[in-house]
Amino acid sequence: MTALTPKRTALLTIDMTNDFMHPQGAYGRAGQGTAEITALPARILPVVDAIREAGGIFVSAQFTLVPGPGGEPLIAPHLKQLRPFLAKGDFAPGSFGHDLVDELKPWDYMIEKVNYSAFYQTRLEYICRYLDIDTLIVGGIVTNGGVASTIRDAHLRGLHTIILTDGCAAFRQDVHAATLLSLSSVTEQVTCAEAVTMLKGAA
Repeated sequence: MTALTPKRTALLTIDMTNDFMHPQGAYGRAGQGTAEITALPARILPVVDAIREAGGIFVSAQFTLVPGPGGEPLIAPHLKQLRPFLAKGDFAPGSFGHDLVDELKPWDYMIEKVNYSAFYQTRLEYICRYLDIDTLIVGGIVTNGGVASTIRDAHLRGLHTIILTDGCAAFRQDVHAATLLSLSSVTEQVTCAEAVTMLKGAA
């Protein structure tokens, strides 16, 4: 495992919001979810605590549907077809659904993410460069969507990444496993417990 410099390391979670995770959120109301996804906050929380104790930062990237005319969300056609239950108010900035799940609060920085990658038209790269972050520990949902896209974009920017193998999840376990395999050439892979050990050792 790579030796970390805590002050140059950030924990980045992808889409750990109420609209994805909470029973009253958009996905919960639609009956979308898995046991693996539900388990993520408890698995990631020790990593949040460890990075804070080590002197690093916690960044929460939160999927955002920008309200358009009449409050209807500006939503990509393919996403609307894939998730027809998404409606007015879902993932809207400042809403309950858009907020980070209570278990992981508070974040140090929040990124409004309008597409799969947390780097796409956001201030994430600016934050990383301004704070001299060279390593991102990444978890969240879904492994094959926002997590994978963000890790690949970080790789293109010369950032070292570490994916939490049990700190991210997909709607199908075989898709999760296949994505981890496909990412093995661009990111280090550890469990949440191993990440905590790395951070404590670095501190």
